[in-house]
Amino acid sequence: QVQLVESGGGLVQTGGSLRLSCAASGNIYSINRMGWYRQAPGKQRELVASITPGGSINYADSVKGRFTISRDNAKKTVYLQMNSLKPEDTAVYSCNADILQYGDSRWMDYWGKGTLVTVSS
Repeated sequence: QVQLVESGGGLVQTGGSLRLSCAASGNIYSINRMGWYRQAPGKQRELVASITPGGSINYADSVKGRFTISRDNAKKTVYLQMNSLKPEDTAVYSCNADILQYGDSRWMDYWGKGTLVTVSS
């Protein structure tokens, strides 16, 4: 019923930039918090950044000053602008959203399949 699809991942050199996008679609009545998570091989998934509909933002300490999260509520899309990339940023980046569907009374978390970001040294 609900789908999140990420795009924009790829291979970039140290110091380069990428912009990730995540578009939500389906039987959506409302979207609350949206966020980006990442998981490197052998590591736990961690929160990179999150944003509320009103624009309140949280960042992981490791990305503050380098990454910027934003959203377009009309397009049901969240973005992650990544600058000054480091090899340590290499991971699968996944989109997350807290969504209420039409006809439902429960908010649920949904996840995209992820997009790979590789930063070469």
